[in-house]
Amino acid sequence: MMRNAVFAIFALMLLGGCSWFGDKDNSEPPAKLQKFDEQLTLRSLWSRDTGVGTDGQRVKLVPAIFGERVYTADRRGRVSAYLLEDGEPVWRKKINVPVSAGPGVDEGLVLVGTSDARVLALDTETGEQLWTAPVSSEVLSVPRVYEGVVVVQTVDGNLTGVDAESGKRIWIHDRTVPVLSLRGTSTPLVEGGLLMAGFANGKLVALDVRTGRQLWEAAVAVPSGRSELQRMVDVDADPVVRDGVLYVASFQGQLAAVSLQNGRLLWSREMSAYAGIAVDYQQVYVTDELSNVWALDRRTGASLWKNSDLQRRFLTGPVVVGGYIAVGDFEGYIHLLSRIDGALAGRERVERAGILVPAVALGDRLLVLGAGGKLVMYRLKPVE
Repeated sequence: MMRNAVFAIFALMLLGGCSWFGDKDNSEPPAKLQKFDEQLTLRSLWSRDTGVGTDGQRVKLVPAIFGERVYTADRRGRVSAYLLEDGEPVWRKKINVPVSAGPGVDEGLVLVGTSDARVLALDTETGEQLWTAPVSSEVLSVPRVYEGVVVVQTVDGNLTGVDAESGKRIWIHDRTVPVLSLRGTSTPLVEGGLLMAGFANGKLVALDVRTGRQLWEAAVAVPSGRSELQRMVDVDADPVVRDGVLYVASFQGQLAAVSLQNGRLLWSREMSAYAGIAVDYQQVYVTDELSNVWALDRRTGASLWKNSDLQRRFLTGPVVVGGYIAVGDFEGYIHLLSRIDGALAGRERVERAGILVPAVALGDRLLVLGAGGKLVMYRLKPVE
């Protein structure tokens, strides 16, 4: 039964008729959870039911924190705002659309993308719907807003800039999508007016967020192999920036550090990843294709440690929280790993529907949204 569930999740990740990742053997079952020396616990501070969650679909529905509130959306169009301190509801709206990404929150807007190729904007204070903007195809990455421009990436390879006040299109950047690709797109990153986005062809581009003009392009991975499956090199992990360096990973390709200024490659190493990246002052953390969790040196990309205890558990991208790394899995567990050596230090089950998106760290607290719509705020507490 477990294996069937994993295969179902696995198939949903793919787009355009692709059902397996190249020639790799994915028949092995997920690793069984083993006992370990528990160093800390996750104590629930509050919990809320945010709706149906992903409703069985692999869509990027994330908890978005802005100010003293957290915003959520479910697959059936329920958008909600809660107080961050105690989880008390502020407002709840039903927009009756198939939400496939979001919410993104900033500049007074709560933004969600839909499967029927739209972006909707709601007021952060009241939840009132402000506008709807058509885009070129399904939205599977979280919409972003920066200085009056809403940026949306769609599965057909387009990036679109929309006026944050009216919803009218300002610019569009068109890219060709390969015949086969993973189901999903990385969420664009905006830093100082520079918009960075990864594509299914293994390329990373930087645009002027106000005009859509391309400033530079970098190849994170180069497609190779005889079949379309072997040539899949999607950049689906959200890029991360720190100290002027952009960290980005691709499926069946590379993990790379790129200069934010000009797109120059600083270092790269072979790594197949799509779930996510995290960076602290010293290390880069990444969940690879097989759900190994790695720590790498920020300056060189050299391996520092690797945890293989959770292989094939379809882990989320890592999140740095205190002295630990948090990852969620397909059975709804949050696992805490030591930042020093990657050893398991804590574990808590959130909900049985699984966890598809990274948690959000807030000091010694961790906000987790399960695929079934359960939102929980935890505090890390050392075992006495």
